[in-house]
Amino acid sequence: MDKKTEEFYVRLKDELTNTSIWPSEYLYKFIVPSDKQKVETIEEAFNNMGAVIKSKKSKTGKYASISISVQMKNPEHVIEKYQELSTIEGIISL
Repeated sequence: MDKKTEEFYVRLKDELTNTSIWPSEYLYKFIVPSDKQKVETIEEAFNNMGAVIKSKKSKTGKYASISISVQMKNPEHVIEKYQELSTIEGIISL
């Protein structure tokens, strides 16, 4: 992980720790190229967690936006999911 990414996760952890009481509901938002396999990989990462997943294709159909609302244990758990999914080519985390 590069220094910039590492700093981002440190800031995110601090913000989550200071703004929420854990466990807490967390909303993930991702944009990925409209590839069925990539969308399924994201959805499977939250399988059996009681997540509410909504996906929508862009007007041109090139991209899919995915919103996932899920109960998370703590800020570390939130960051672990971001890191797990960061290996998907073309993913943008919002």
